[in-house]
Amino acid sequence: MVQAITDANFETETAQGVVLVDFWATWCGPCRMQAPILEQLAEEVDEDELRIYKMDVDENPETARGFGIMSIPTLLFKKDGQVVKQVAGVHTKDQIKAILAEIG
Repeated sequence: MVQAITDANFETETAQGVVLVDFWATWCGPCRMQAPILEQLAEEVDEDELRIYKMDVDENPETARGFGIMSIPTLLFKKDGQVVKQVAGVHTKDQIKAILAEIG
């Protein structure tokens, strides 16, 4: 399941393991296209392998600003608290799986 995350709990929730954070906004069309893809992926992948979060950039501008996110959707991949990859635009499930295989 994809869970919402905020500026307040971002660091704590993304400190361990492999984490994907979807930076999005309610008014963003491509973001609405990305959401069901991430939901589908969340159902297929064990939470021990990957945790998926979404962060509304309008409600939580600090974190997005901190990572220099200028366009949405942006997918941020973290491994054990470190950013290992950041990609902008809508990505298919296969593209996301390829990135996950790359960062292992």
